[in-house]
Amino acid sequence: MKKVFFRFVSVAALCVTPAMFVPANAVEGIEMSKKVLVVYYSWSGNTAELAKIIQKATGGDIFEIQTVKPYPKEYKAATEQAKKEINDGYKPAIKEKADNIGEYDVIFIGSPNWWGTIAPAVTTFLSEHDLSGKTVAPFFTHGGGGMQRCASDTAKLLPDSKVADALSLSGNKVKSAQKEAEEWVNKIIK
Repeated sequence: MKKVFFRFVSVAALCVTPAMFVPANAVEGIEMSKKVLVVYYSWSGNTAELAKIIQKATGGDIFEIQTVKPYPKEYKAATEQAKKEINDGYKPAIKEKADNIGEYDVIFIGSPNWWGTIAPAVTTFLSEHDLSGKTVAPFFTHGGGGMQRCASDTAKLLPDSKVADALSLSGNKVKSAQKEAEEWVNKIIK
């Protein structure tokens, strides 16, 4: 009997397929077969920092939304321009589109909270890309105002997508938010 058992184990050991191996950079609990894209717009760098944490946690691709005409570097001028654009429903032109967006199963979309909602550049991106049938996971950074309408306004722009619960972090906590971001990612991608 022992002889048969050992032969079975030996044959089973030879039948290991590559699908049984988990990549070294895989986050526990994440189904790595889902193709992930992390998209973000960042003015101060906080949303970019959070996007990079999410990208590392998922192993997905990353895409930065850039406006054709950059926002002013000075804070007050940038916030006043953003306020006017939001009030006018203006969608600034962005430098490029994510041409291969149809290849992705899950899209993480990041924005700073500007005047209680998403940055106009993110509105442009969402208006110009068809995310129908995709799982979309919004994430936001803020200067103390919390999420406000960011998640609900994002969901309104994605009526044919599955919009996951959002992550919102204060900009001054982003650098220490790896564990929190990974736990959130694990809830999105199972």
